[in-house]
Amino acid sequence: MEQLALSRYNASTAATVASWRQLIDEIEVLADEQKVARVNTFFNRLIRWRQDRDIWQQEDYWATPLETMARRQGDCEDFAVAKYMTLLLAGVDVDKMRITYVRAQVGGPHSNISQAHMVLAYYSVSSADPLILDNIVSEIRPASRREDLKPVFGFNSKGLWVGAADSPATNDPGARLSRWRNLLQRMAADGLG
Repeated sequence: MEQLALSRYNASTAATVASWRQLIDEIEVLADEQKVARVNTFFNRLIRWRQDRDIWQQEDYWATPLETMARRQGDCEDFAVAKYMTLLLAGVDVDKMRITYVRAQVGGPHSNISQAHMVLAYYSVSSADPLILDNIVSEIRPASRREDLKPVFGFNSKGLWVGAADSPATNDPGARLSRWRNLLQRMAADGLG
């Protein structure tokens, strides 16, 4: 991927990819919770949040981790996808993670204003209160301590869950999420397939 980063982007992107690969190598031997913390910190420090229309001149574009690292900017789903793929490469079981579309309450605890947002949820076991990896709130907290987030649906490469359901509504998330299907194809072209 470093060679791809160098040929497609530049030496700076190749160096970022090398740092990312080093992170993956370093954390492979750690416990999952330590991996989660290191990956969350890595991307929250590396990537600057910006809207898709400013980065990609599109209303909604799901970037591959390579694209996100090349631009060093992304929106919420770009953070969630990069963290998901990094943890997957570091050996975290796919069944323990869901990229989760939520409604995020903005404007304080008494506000009724919400906006669409994406986070990565990590489940130590399937029935656990998941840990939330977020680009807005950098501290990893259990979902029960994130009352500002209301889950709408979650997905990974094996399924799609509606709300906070324990079992998937479908085992083929790409059939319902064309952006996810497209992203998986582009990640495969980046060597992440």
